[in-house]
Amino acid sequence: MGQLNQTRRNFLKMIGLGAAAMAVPRISGGAASLKGKPNVILVITDDQGYGDLGCHGNKVIKTPNLDKLYTQSTRLTNYHVGPTCAPTRAALMTGRYCNRTGVWHTIMGRSIMRRDEVTMADVFHRGGYKTSFCGKWHLGDNYPFRPRYRGFDEVLSHGGGGVGQTPDYWGNDYFDDTYIHNGKPVKFKGYCTDIWFDAAMKFAESCAKAGKPFFTYLSTNAPHSPFNVAKKYSDMYAGKPDVPNAAFYGMITNIDDNMGKLVKKLDELGIADNTILIFTTDNGTAAGYKVPRRKPKDKGRAKPKTSAKIVGFNAGMRGTKGSEYDGGHRVPFFIRWPSGRIEAKKDIGRLTAHIDVMPTLTQLCGIDNPKGVALDGASIVPLLRGGGDNWPDRTLVTDSQRLEDCVKWRKSAVMTDKWRLINGKELYDMTADGGQKNDLAASNPKIVKQLTAAYEKWWTSVSERFGEFVPIVIGSDKENPTCLTGHDWHGNGAAKVWNHRQIKGGPIVNGFWAVDVEQDGTYEFTLRRWPKEQDSPISEKFLKVTKAKIQIGKIEMAQDLAVGAKETTFKMKLKAGPAKLQTWFSDAKGKSAGAYFLYAKRL
Repeated sequence: MGQLNQTRRNFLKMIGLGAAAMAVPRISGGAASLKGKPNVILVITDDQGYGDLGCHGNKVIKTPNLDKLYTQSTRLTNYHVGPTCAPTRAALMTGRYCNRTGVWHTIMGRSIMRRDEVTMADVFHRGGYKTSFCGKWHLGDNYPFRPRYRGFDEVLSHGGGGVGQTPDYWGNDYFDDTYIHNGKPVKFKGYCTDIWFDAAMKFAESCAKAGKPFFTYLSTNAPHSPFNVAKKYSDMYAGKPDVPNAAFYGMITNIDDNMGKLVKKLDELGIADNTILIFTTDNGTAAGYKVPRRKPKDKGRAKPKTSAKIVGFNAGMRGTKGSEYDGGHRVPFFIRWPSGRIEAKKDIGRLTAHIDVMPTLTQLCGIDNPKGVALDGASIVPLLRGGGDNWPDRTLVTDSQRLEDCVKWRKSAVMTDKWRLINGKELYDMTADGGQKNDLAASNPKIVKQLTAAYEKWWTSVSERFGEFVPIVIGSDKENPTCLTGHDWHGNGAAKVWNHRQIKGGPIVNGFWAVDVEQDGTYEFTLRRWPKEQDSPISEKFLKVTKAKIQIGKIEMAQDLAVGAKETTFKMKLKAGPAKLQTWFSDAKGKSAGAYFLYAKRL
């Protein structure tokens, strides 16, 4: 409990010490080979769209520091990601389409990235860089998927896909939370975004003093919902009729303040000129643009009768977070490197994407791409350093699945510099119709056929392992016990238990976990309706539970529960290997739901 009571100041003193356990061994290049290597800070925010910046034409939002960074950077103006959180992060970290990494949803076990993927942090770590992660990971919360096992020396993170989601520490609400530092919970004082940036700046300072190049992946959970921020920020926008969500805009202005502090710290440390600083976001806006919905009686009318109006700014694009239209996946990308021949105030309009970031950074930093790994992206250094006259035409694909199993053509965009093929049916000329209003599919059958063939080739390539689960490892020496949550259930039940608010409501749903028993042995499984941090009876705001059951593979056990029980434990001998794991809490009438939290321990 002593570690839980550490303050943020005490934590910051620990930054730079490094994690004890790493999945990737360090390969030292020696001081001579690392001398002069640029540092890299990759900042990505959550649910902030292209139009949620003053420099992109939003006349309401206050982002002076990002606006200044915009003037100092080369900007990718046709840069695309996935339409939702985890898929973008998987592609960004690997240089590969998210679908082939096992990540195409934000829950249901489909936000866990395959353990055989090589991350950007792995590559920088092997290249002799110090590496750190701060904030939202969303690619797995257990060994070997957490960031401390994916190439990062220093890790400070929340759980799941956001603060307050089911894998996150119980009770977190953005203020004075408990986060995970190198595998252990630490209590903080302050606001989440401030804490992530403080940690990143302290890590940069420790590396600068040691004369070591570093890679930092700073991934904020803001401005993702819930829209919690200090009142002074939301008050900037409260009551204004042209503001879609005052707290959402306030969260972005808080991020902007922190970006200003980060840039100032780099200047103070004397490393700004030789630091590659990137700012980007993970998908289209979630709350910065509201379009009135048609009422049922207005369906089919060209102009529905409604007094509501469009509120917010979306830079002329169609769609928002989750959409296959550009508003769902075209996002900001600023890159600044003063001493690296990357121009300020330069726009690059050629088609680029998240999969290009890793090969671009490895080339800029002079480190090797992972051997034996087929990257989907390409280095855009020729575009950054030259005019890109010889840059080839390319076709890229993004989609929004958000299902247990991928569905062909679902919410997809096949993209070229000029065209967008949407869902295999609609065709838009982006050079003349950036708002994607005029479907030209009927008059351009050859283009549709060409882009359809590109999609078919892409689908064949990325779908090779769609039938595989990404199992959570239990019984490993690296993590024992392991906590499993309903966030990672397979099946639709996960959609009802992915955050703390839903857990409090006690929905009657179930699902199963895909697990990989790492070692033969005797295992203890503790089933709970509430996490261990919340010492409450199983039946509180839930079924009046009388019986519990567990099944892993072909082994099935059941037992009666006493009134007021807070947990129940099963013990069994298991052989190593993959299995499906499911639990049931049942009442006297046979109605049942799954245990939202399970603690698996090899004895």
